[in-house]
Amino acid sequence: MDLIAELNSGKWISWATNTAALLAPKEPEVSLFLSGLPLWIAVVVLVALPSMAAMYGPVLIRRRFGLEPLASNNEIAGFKFATVGVIYAVLLAFAVIVVWQKFSDAEAAVVQEAGASATLYRLAAGAVPEAAATRSALTGYLNLAIEREWPRMAEGEESREVTRALDALYAAALRLTESKSKDAAISGAMFAQLDTLTQARRSRLHAAAGAVPGVLWAALFCGALLTVGFAFFFGSENLPAQVIMIGILSAIVFMGLLVIVSIDHPFTGPVHISSEPLQTVIEDFAHG
Repeated sequence: MDLIAELNSGKWISWATNTAALLAPKEPEVSLFLSGLPLWIAVVVLVALPSMAAMYGPVLIRRRFGLEPLASNNEIAGFKFATVGVIYAVLLAFAVIVVWQKFSDAEAAVVQEAGASATLYRLAAGAVPEAAATRSALTGYLNLAIEREWPRMAEGEESREVTRALDALYAAALRLTESKSKDAAISGAMFAQLDTLTQARRSRLHAAAGAVPGVLWAALFCGALLTVGFAFFFGSENLPAQVIMIGILSAIVFMGLLVIVSIDHPFTGPVHISSEPLQTVIEDFAHG
């Protein structure tokens, strides 16, 4: 079977699609697992090994078809490869922008939660027991968020214990308001900050679950295999040079996927958002 017939049979596309379906992360388990890998292991698994495998591809194709059938298609294949490359580059860039925006939003939510906590602590100041109880409930909530919820968010989940602590904080704030020790304006400001804190927490919990749906993972991995595999069918008399160029192409493509995997879950793995803003607020409470 010649090269054209082999390609028209659709076996190469079928192979790439099936392989991508096996490699593409399934939300949430596999993507969480990949995000949680040490960075050097992720580089080996997602960049080094696929690139080395891709570099062997032109050698196999050359042995299968020979140089002349491959070289005869270089001109037409070049235009098609440019189109394929641009389409995949747009898809990859779109995914990177989406996950980076979600990562930035999650980071902003943590800072917003810390800022609302600091403001609420100051608004709750007072000599009455209800004020001290509100401050204590706020400190307890922040400590539990750091100690219990951050590890849970690394698994894409939330802590019910922290939810109960937030309920206790609302109850303490309500008792403080009912004590009439604060005027209406301050009470309103307190609950505005408490609502901001709650919304910020919900935002970071939502971000912890990841931003890339399964269908986009499949498209990204399938597109990567098809884009790199397309380059196997160019014919160059200098085979070592072609192997090196395909290795470079593969490394660039899979480095893009590495970036997406690394930041898709903002609270998981070596590239993650820390609880430092909340810890700083607690330290300020101790000195306040």
